[in-house]
Amino acid sequence: MKFSDANRLLDPSPLALEMGYERLADGVLHVCTRTDMHGCTGRMLEWWFRFKPDTRQYKWWHPIDHGPSRWDNAQDGTHVGSEHILEEGFSGGPQQALIVQFRDPHEFFDKEAFDSALARKAISGAICGRAGFGHAPPRDEAGRVMGSRLLHVARDTAWGCALRTHFFLGQDLPALGLQRPQIEVEVPDAFAPPLLQHAYDEFTFLSRILPALYAAENHPALPVTAPW
Repeated sequence: MKFSDANRLLDPSPLALEMGYERLADGVLHVCTRTDMHGCTGRMLEWWFRFKPDTRQYKWWHPIDHGPSRWDNAQDGTHVGSEHILEEGFSGGPQQALIVQFRDPHEFFDKEAFDSALARKAISGAICGRAGFGHAPPRDEAGRVMGSRLLHVARDTAWGCALRTHFFLGQDLPALGLQRPQIEVEVPDAFAPPLLQHAYDEFTFLSRILPALYAAENHPALPVTAPW
């Protein structure tokens, strides 16, 4: 699936590739996973990113892979417009510096299709961003981070939420003039399996703490019960 086909994530019907990776014709590396987050909702997931976890809280999310965490351009009441400056490993690998710049989902999906999917409850939340390696990745004239894309799309179910996570690594590299062999060096196939495992693990970890944390932060007068 190409990034230009992102609207397919708004349809709950199974995709040809729900968990795995593929090298696209232009050299972009597409990595995707699905995580069943029992007891969670899309609203909880969006709240977690608005919560803007600091280093201690970021380690709750993945105690092994996650390292320092801070936020720039923090926006009140939303994650959109914020930049998450972090360090993390991938499935126990060495820590790497990253910036994730959170963007409005309408930048990634057709606005009418996205709003319709929310209204029909085909999806219940979406977290979208631009990502770059290092703490000073290239940017375009509008200040948008150049590099990769990440899409987290949640759908509520009777048992929790089903989360689709899709990465398009090196999405901007063809436009920067890199050819497929060069892109394969920048984002090698060997990076895909640990990233896939990391994404699945971190949202599995998060599903264990998110319902109780969300209740404690948003509804402190209510009793907190575990979802399992």
